[in-house]
Amino acid sequence: MKTSPRALGTAVAVLAIAALTSCGAGGGGEQATGGSVTLSFLTGSDQSTVDTSKALADAFTKANPDIKIEIENQPGGSEGDNIIKTRLSTGEMSDVFWYNSGSLLQALNPAQTMVDLTGDPVLANVQPDYLPVVSQGGKVFGVPATTLTGGGILYNRKVYEKLGLQVPKTWAEFLANNDKIKAADITPVITTFKDTWTSQLFVLADYFNVQAAAPTFAADYTAGKAKFATTPAALGGFQHLADVHAKGYANKGFGSATLDQGLKMLVEGTGAHYPMLSGLLPPLLATYPQTATDVGFFGVPGDDAAKNGATVWEPAAIYIAKTTENLEAAKKFLAFVASPAGADAVTAAVRPSGPYRVKGAKLPEDALQVAKDLQVYIDQGATAPALEFLSPIKGPSLEQITVAVGSGLTPPAEAAAQYDKDVEKQAKQLGLAGW
Repeated sequence: MKTSPRALGTAVAVLAIAALTSCGAGGGGEQATGGSVTLSFLTGSDQSTVDTSKALADAFTKANPDIKIEIENQPGGSEGDNIIKTRLSTGEMSDVFWYNSGSLLQALNPAQTMVDLTGDPVLANVQPDYLPVVSQGGKVFGVPATTLTGGGILYNRKVYEKLGLQVPKTWAEFLANNDKIKAADITPVITTFKDTWTSQLFVLADYFNVQAAAPTFAADYTAGKAKFATTPAALGGFQHLADVHAKGYANKGFGSATLDQGLKMLVEGTGAHYPMLSGLLPPLLATYPQTATDVGFFGVPGDDAAKNGATVWEPAAIYIAKTTENLEAAKKFLAFVASPAGADAVTAAVRPSGPYRVKGAKLPEDALQVAKDLQVYIDQGATAPALEFLSPIKGPSLEQITVAVGSGLTPPAEAAAQYDKDVEKQAKQLGLAGW
């Protein structure tokens, strides 16, 4: 499976949903009162998105028989992106549509193409931590369509139980756990550099700690003012990779190991920790049903136990096109999507691997353990979106740089400087100010 966490975040973001109640004012036309209304809904074509969208539409129309929803599926990836952009620019977009949250949203020029939901009752049940990734210029445009996914450390709970270990709150505690795991002849940190993108997680999933130490990093980084090499907290992810290699925590043959092999090691307990995204676990359930209970999640630990948290890949969103002639019905649908009832409808169709971004939405008893672990971070307000949700800059060479650090070939400080040069090229291509 070769992809990037940006692409993966988009694919994984296809597994959740969000919150709310009634409708309010906004841009766009109003449908005539009386009679039935048909809403057009453009959504994705992968199975999880299809199942989620159908569950939402069916439950909503059952509760609102005067509103029908016609679902249209589009391809994923760049082809789907181009369809969205073309239909928005030509005024031919469906009433409501499913699309990424985060920095990819900015390319759609939402202020000109989408209905502004700022202050609308539609957002009443959306968790505040989610709003920045569906906002531009201080205005909010979408509601969460699926559950979020965690980026951090997946760990084998049976190994922890056997060795009497506690979930670490600091990097020093994490290293101490790894020493005990290594002494028990179990691989402490699963490393799978054959699939090079997996090498990035220690850097990408460390963003909660970066933001905790440098709250304006995302904005300063986007403006060309902050660098990885000169921001101690941002350098931390590269240092984590170096620590794992220097202490001999990685599995033998890590350079040729694949993602599938890594997940198998984790579930079977031959490896204790795997820096990875929690949303990759559901497909394992058919072969390894113990995945649901034996694999847990914790955020990449930082230096301060009092500032412990987790980096998350936020859910995709559902938006209303400014060209809709059915604004009242569209808002009513988004209010349902972002409500506990909407979350329940999705849960009945798609087993959640992460928490909802909807106030009052409950995980089922049979939710994956990683989802329950993530819920604790959500309840504590201890999450931060991955940097790619806050900034459009992500250098194309990061995975090659992180492989070199994790293989002991490049020192962390040198790697961070290399990445700063890598992102500079992209920032200039994007025409960002300050570069």
